[in-house]
Amino acid sequence: MKERKLVGRSVARREDPRLLSGRGRFVDDIALPGMLHAQFVRSTVAHGEIASVDLSAVRHVPGVVAAFTADDLELGDITAQLGRPLSEYVPTAMPVLARDKVRYVGEPIAIVVARDAYAAEDGLEAAKVSCTALPPVTSEEAALAPGAPLVHDEAARNTLVDVSLFATDGIDDIFASAPCVVHVESRTGRQNALPLETRGVVAHWDDREEQLVLQTCTQVPHQVRTVASRSLRLDERAVRVVVPDMGGGFGQKCVVGREEIAAAAAALRLRRPVKWIEDRKDALSASFLAREQHYQVRAAFDADGRILGLDADVVCDMGAYSCYPFTAGIEPLMASAEMPGVYKVPAYRVRGRAITTNKAPTAPYRGVSRPQYVMVVERLFERAARELGLDPVEIRRRNVITDFPYTGVNHLTYDPGSYLESLNLCERLVQDEGWYEKQAAAAAEGRHLGIGYACFSERTGYGSTAFAQRKMQVVPGFDISEVRMDTSGAVTVTTGTMSHGQSHETTMAQIVADELGLDIRKVRLHQGDTDRITYGWGTFASRSITVGGSAVRLAAAKLGDKLRAIAAARWGIDADEVELTDGAARRRDDTSEVLTYEDIADIAYLRAHLLPKDIEPGLSATATFDVFNDGTFSNATHGVVVELHQGTGQVEILRYVCVEDCGVAINPQVVEGQCRGGIAQGIAGALFEQVTYDEMGEPSATSFMDYKVPTAHEIPDVLIHHLETPSAFTETGAKGAGEGGTIGAPAAVLNAVNDALRPTGVELDHTPITPETVHRALNLEAAS
Repeated sequence: MKERKLVGRSVARREDPRLLSGRGRFVDDIALPGMLHAQFVRSTVAHGEIASVDLSAVRHVPGVVAAFTADDLELGDITAQLGRPLSEYVPTAMPVLARDKVRYVGEPIAIVVARDAYAAEDGLEAAKVSCTALPPVTSEEAALAPGAPLVHDEAARNTLVDVSLFATDGIDDIFASAPCVVHVESRTGRQNALPLETRGVVAHWDDREEQLVLQTCTQVPHQVRTVASRSLRLDERAVRVVVPDMGGGFGQKCVVGREEIAAAAAALRLRRPVKWIEDRKDALSASFLAREQHYQVRAAFDADGRILGLDADVVCDMGAYSCYPFTAGIEPLMASAEMPGVYKVPAYRVRGRAITTNKAPTAPYRGVSRPQYVMVVERLFERAARELGLDPVEIRRRNVITDFPYTGVNHLTYDPGSYLESLNLCERLVQDEGWYEKQAAAAAEGRHLGIGYACFSERTGYGSTAFAQRKMQVVPGFDISEVRMDTSGAVTVTTGTMSHGQSHETTMAQIVADELGLDIRKVRLHQGDTDRITYGWGTFASRSITVGGSAVRLAAAKLGDKLRAIAAARWGIDADEVELTDGAARRRDDTSEVLTYEDIADIAYLRAHLLPKDIEPGLSATATFDVFNDGTFSNATHGVVVELHQGTGQVEILRYVCVEDCGVAINPQVVEGQCRGGIAQGIAGALFEQVTYDEMGEPSATSFMDYKVPTAHEIPDVLIHHLETPSAFTETGAKGAGEGGTIGAPAAVLNAVNDALRPTGVELDHTPITPETVHRALNLEAAS
C-alpha cells in the first residue's frame, strides 16, 4: 500500500468555508423564473375510506394555479419488494397520492400549486375531503388482536414480515438445563430522524435536454430517478436528479418519498418549476419515522457467566407502508441477522416481524435496529452478571469474540476487530478518572451515581451479497467512480455516494491526493447528479468510505497507471520505474527526470500524436467496487456516568467515554464528529424523544413544544479514543463510522441509569427513560 500522507490526518474540512459563511446552496435557496409553490392536502383521520375529494373551491383561491388529485395525475404506485413467499413478506403499494383509502394522519391526498407558499397554504383551507372513518390500528397489541381492522386487506393480522432466520437444533434443551436464564422485555419509542433541513424538491422541465429535472435533498438520487421515471412513465434518461448541499438525512432521506414525485408530476403537467418544502409540522408528524420496536429476549448462561444461547422475538411497528427500496423488512431482518453482535453465542433462535399500523411509515434511521437489539443484549449481560454475582465488565470479557476471522451462529463472518481491547480500555479510562471512587462518595452522601457500559459492533461495508441475503428485489451494494485529470493537472472525481454532512469533499479528496501524489487543493468531488454520475446507491449504512471510497481509490490508481505509462513511454523505460509524487512523474533511478502532470496532460490531450499506439488520448479512469463477503465490522465500547436527581427524576450525564475502532480513519476529526453526532442522537432516544399516538391515531408531537429534542446543555463532552484495526476487505483499510455513536449510546445510558437505581430494586428496560419513571423509583426508595 502506498505511503499515506493525507489519509489518517485531520485535514481541515474543505466544505466548511462555503457552508459556514452562508454560501451553501440548499433546496430552499433555489429560485427559478416562473416558479410555483406546492403544498399537500393531508388526511386528518388515521384510517378511512375516501368518499370524495372536492378541489373546486381551491382552484378559485387567489394565487392558486392548479390542484390535482390522484385521479388527475394518474401516477404509478411505489412498491417495495422482497423475493420472499407471501407467508414471509406481503408487498403493499404506496400510492403517490391516496386514492381510495387513507392510512395515517398526514397522508397526502391532493397537491395544491400556487404562485407563492402562502397562497398554497390558503388553498389547503378550501379543500373538501370526505372520508368514512374506519377503526384505526395504533398499537402492536391492536394490530395483532384477533379480528383487528386491517390496514391493508392483503396483510392478514396486519403483518408485513414474519421471518424466522435462525433456529439452532436443541435450543430448548439448552435453556432447560442452563444454570442461569435471564429475560428482558424492552420497548423503544418511535422517533423522528429530524434532519436540520426538512425534505424538499424543486422540479422543472428542461426543453433543451427534454428532461424533467428534480433538485432535491435525498441520500439516494439514482433511486429517486428510477421511481420518478416509472411512476411518471418516462424513460429514465428523461429524468435527472440533482442534489445540492444537504442539511442532514440520517436515513430518513435514503428512501423515496411521495411528495417529491407528486411535485415533479405537477411541474411536468404545468411545464413550470414547482417547489415543495416540507414544513416542520409535517416533518414531525407525517414524514418517515423509525424505532418503535418490541423485544422479548432470553439468554442462557453457564455458572461461569458464558453465554449458552439466545432466544428472541422481535416486533417492529413499521407504520402504514413499506419504504422503497428497503421494505418493511429493514428493521426485523437487521435485528434478526445481527443480534449476536460481538459475543460468542453458540445457539440462537429468532423470529422477526414487521407489523403495519395507522401511523406514518418507517424509514431506516441511523443505526437501524442496532441501537435496540444492542440495548437488549447488553441488558441481558447486566442481568446475568447480577444473577451470577459477576462484575458486569468481567462477564463481557468472558464472552466477546477474540479470535478472528470468526463465523457466528448467525452465519456472518466477522473480520478482525478490537472487541476486548476496546472494552478494557474504556473501563480503564473510566477508572483512571476516578469515577468509581466518586460513585462511592456520592452514595455516602445519599446521591445516585451510576456507571454503565455497552460493547458492540457496527456492520458496515454492506455489498451486493449482504443485501441479496435479505432477498431484496432492488439490491444495493456496488459503487462506481470516475477520476479525470484536465490539461492543468487538476482532478475531478465522481462518486455514487451522497454527502449530507459527512465531509465527502474532504475525505474522498484525501484518498485521491494520496494515490496520485497530488496537492489536495487540485482535487474536486462531484456527487449527487444522475447525469454526471454513472450510477450510485447513495449514502446509508456507513457505506460511503468503505464502498464509495474504495471505488475512488481504485479509479485513482488506474489513472495513476496511465500517468506512469505515458511518462515511461517518453523516457523509454518500464512503467514500474516511474513514481508519482508532488504532482509529477519521476524516474525512480533519477529523480531529476520529471514530467509534471501538466506536461503529461498536455501530451494526453493536446499532442496525442506523441502517445504510443496502445495508449488512448485523455486522462480518465473508471472503477467499480463491491464487497462480496459479509462486510466489515467496526466496533466500540461506550462508558457512561450518570447522576439521578431525586427531586426531579432528571438524568444528568456526567461523563461519556467512547473507544472506537473503524479501521483506518481517513480523517480522525471527521470520525470524531460522526461519533459525537451519533452519540447525541443515541442519548436523544435514550432519554428524550418519542412520538406517541392517541386512540384515534392522532400523533402527539407536531411541534418542538411536544417533541423533546436535547440541546447542547443535555449533551455532555465526549472523550473519544481511537483504535485501528485495518480492514482487509476495503481498498483503504477503512471500516464505517457513521452509526456507531447512535448504536451504543442507548444501551450505555440505560445501563448507567440502572446502576444508579440499584439500591431501589427497580430496573428499567424501556426507552425513553422519563423523569417521571426515575422520580417514582427514587421516591419509592426514600419511602422505604
